[in-house]
Amino acid sequence: MPTILFYKPFEVLSTFTDEGTGHSTLKEFIPIPNVYAAGRLDFRSEGLLLLTDDGQLTNRLSDPKHHVEKTYYAQVEGVPTPEALAIFKKGVTLKDFTALPAEARLLPDPNLPPRSKPITPHGPTAWLEIRLHEGKKHQVRQMTNAVGLPTLRLVRVAIGPLTLGQLQPGEWREVAEEELKKLWRK
Repeated sequence: MPTILFYKPFEVLSTFTDEGTGHSTLKEFIPIPNVYAAGRLDFRSEGLLLLTDDGQLTNRLSDPKHHVEKTYYAQVEGVPTPEALAIFKKGVTLKDFTALPAEARLLPDPNLPPRSKPITPHGPTAWLEIRLHEGKKHQVRQMTNAVGLPTLRLVRVAIGPLTLGQLQPGEWREVAEEELKKLWRK
């Protein structure tokens, strides 16, 4: 069974069923049976999602003890200060936990494909690149909020050595065997 690299669009569930919500699902994009998301992206997040039938791979990508880095581009409201970015390196304290130390840096506009619903900021915005090794529910959004920079748009651009490359929202491709080997070595 292949492992699939998918560019999940905005407002698409990371499941194959909508459970009565009427939302778009992976079923509309992925015609391959018996593959499942190895990790999640929330409904409002976009970007790289891996689909596989390999439970060991799913565990490797999901469990922080394996240190598989995930890279996100976050458009935030506000202007990040060096002090705010330094908090990421220490580990941001959130409601339920303290996030592991993460890398965060200011990023020039990454020139991503337009989102299906435009962003309407209420002031200046900036882009951050955030690299972390865990992935709790809404973690990046919670982290940026905690440092006073609410997330307006969130796109996962890499999982370990795998990147979106030239894929556009809604497109997918099979992960090559050599790419999978690199993912297991990370």
